[in-house]
Amino acid sequence: MKIAILIARLLLGLVFFVFGLNNILGNFLHLPMPSGDAGAFLMLLYASKYMTFVALLQVIAGLLLLVGRYVPLALVIAAPIIVNILCFHFLVAKGGAAPGIVCAILEIFLIWAYRLSFRSLFDAAPEVS
Repeated sequence: MKIAILIARLLLGLVFFVFGLNNILGNFLHLPMPSGDAGAFLMLLYASKYMTFVALLQVIAGLLLLVGRYVPLALVIAAPIIVNILCFHFLVAKGGAAPGIVCAILEIFLIWAYRLSFRSLFDAAPEVS
């Protein structure tokens, strides 16, 4: 099980780190821009520098996952990004969601593997210091 956790952590970390750097450093992977409404939506996100902020969060989460430190924090940072990736591909781009689904599966598996770190989030009456 430890090997599966390590592989999932490294794969998700690598995806987040590489694609985050791709957005920051100017599309060195040469990914095509989608056409239609999806392309217009992405152009708006790039023009407003929103994608630069998301890419920075991706790089931070990816580095934390690759290094293996603060993994629960990295998973918390990555979760809303993955949800937005899935929403974009299901609702706007109408396809191409396979990489997002794989990332979501890896994320869910890692959240389950690190579930003890998230236990205190579900306390009905948390302690206040």
